[in-house]
Amino acid sequence: MQTNNNCIVIFGASGDLTHRKLIPALYNLFKFGRLNKFSVLGVARSELNDETFREKMREALLETEETTPETLDAFCSHLYYQAVNTSDAADYAKLVPRLEELHTKYQTNGNTLYYMSTPPSLYGVIPECLAAHGLNEEKDGWKRIIVEKPFGYDEKTAQELDVQIHRFFEEHQIYRIDHYLGKETVQNLLVLRFSNGLFEPLWNRNYIDYVEITGAEAIGVEERGGYYDGSGAMRDMFQNHLLQVLAMVAMEPPAIINANSMRDEVAKVMHSLRPLTQDDVEHNLVLGQYTAAEIDGKEVKGYLQEKGVPANSRTETFMALRCEIENWRWAGVPFYVRTGKRLPARVTEIVIHFKTTPHPVFSQNAPENKLIIRIQPDEAISMRFGLKKPGAGFEAKEVSMDFRYADLADEQVLTAYERLLLDAMKGDATLFARTDAVHAAWKFVQPILDYKEAGGRVHEYEAGTWGPVAAEKLIAKSGRVWRKPSGKMKKKV
Repeated sequence: MQTNNNCIVIFGASGDLTHRKLIPALYNLFKFGRLNKFSVLGVARSELNDETFREKMREALLETEETTPETLDAFCSHLYYQAVNTSDAADYAKLVPRLEELHTKYQTNGNTLYYMSTPPSLYGVIPECLAAHGLNEEKDGWKRIIVEKPFGYDEKTAQELDVQIHRFFEEHQIYRIDHYLGKETVQNLLVLRFSNGLFEPLWNRNYIDYVEITGAEAIGVEERGGYYDGSGAMRDMFQNHLLQVLAMVAMEPPAIINANSMRDEVAKVMHSLRPLTQDDVEHNLVLGQYTAAEIDGKEVKGYLQEKGVPANSRTETFMALRCEIENWRWAGVPFYVRTGKRLPARVTEIVIHFKTTPHPVFSQNAPENKLIIRIQPDEAISMRFGLKKPGAGFEAKEVSMDFRYADLADEQVLTAYERLLLDAMKGDATLFARTDAVHAAWKFVQPILDYKEAGGRVHEYEAGTWGPVAAEKLIAKSGRVWRKPSGKMKKKV
């Protein structure tokens, strides 16, 4: 029987992710009674003690969460800190007595969840250092390790990292986190498909014209210019988040709902993606980089003017790709995927465009049927179809049936990190990436990386627009258009 009674060890506890996402997620799980016997041990190089760490986390929670003094005090009493040189295996000896103390105090039976909230350079180091002191062994309770993205930098480094971690942790102990999969609407996509007889018969090449997936951000790179320049839109969003979303749209119904069956189907989709040829990267791929503009009366910098970005950088802040899945269900159906920074809105959504009627009885311009699944920020599902426009004649007008998660006012909807942390504690790996799917995703995007390395074209686009003109031309070649969820006309600086 799985239990979420455990010690959560956060490596990189003094970092941004810990106080912005991890501690607030754990606090809310505690507040709503999802955590009982647990402790949190923060680990980093900074010389803090338990009290100073608790005070820092208390301040972070007061800034972001609704708290009461009693609940806040009770939660913070479970927080502890240990200074460790995370690159020095010998220094990990300090963790052995500390963990024994916490497991005894909270009766957590040796169950330990390690969270690597660190730079990727430590992803291969920390498992080896833990193993040097037997902290990976499951003889006295389960041991699991959560790995943040990016899992590798390309196909080769992903394979090397996989080998490094697997030397010390088995696959069932490794949880590769993608917070997009923790979002309620992404999970509901599976329920929508597989629990309704209405949708599944239509979910194939016979009825779907094309699928559009957008991951747009209104902000620029902010203070992350140095990190982002080594990543770009392809690594930061497409290879992990959006390919995982694509797989959940396209996967076959699993035999049963469990981690193995679900992840088997995700891996099948990744392996079924049609390999990108040289022609694809030249004609079905658009890379872009935002330039300075005026948005709502305020001047914003171009990417090359952002802090930490080299003046001659060719890193893409936008990408759009037309790809296909080579299997029986999806043969011939194009998937258009785009992501970018400094676009008109922050929005992530999936649009299923259904084929038009074979004969337009009422109107040559009848609206197409669309199923819009909004992942963020206002989680919702909308079905668009045509009805008669009031008045004489039979002109069709687009109407919609909408559902918004905000309408579930009485329901507690877990955030992505809350859901995924709880699943990892329970040993449910359904929403975590498996090694074969990760490698298949890197193999698929490697031609894009090679194209970039070889000096492939990066188009400019004004901040506050929907990307380069070339992206509009990409989808227009087949007579289709991108959906624009929101946005205003922007003035050039």
